[in-house]
Amino acid sequence: MRQHRAVVSDEAWAWMEPLLPSSAGRRGGRWRDHRQVIEAIAWKYRTGSPWREVPEQFGPWQTAYERLTRWSSDGTWAKLLARAQSDADAAGELDWL
Repeated sequence: MRQHRAVVSDEAWAWMEPLLPSSAGRRGGRWRDHRQVIEAIAWKYRTGSPWREVPEQFGPWQTAYERLTRWSSDGTWAKLLARAQSDADAAGELDWL
């Protein structure tokens, strides 16, 4: 299997991880690694590919799709986006119209 470069940098992961929900006390067992799921989501949107084409390296595409749906519903994805935008704006990487 062809290996892909890391999609999420260690620096970005350091601020993302604390914003993600814990799987502790969750029914149904432990979640797949959050970083792997975030990388699958990032890969999908960066490439514009359909979910079914997410490389196996990132785990089952259904896991990433379902986690994004859950995080979108519970506000987790909005927190991640707000933080990413805030950091990019502070670094002068965004142009607001």
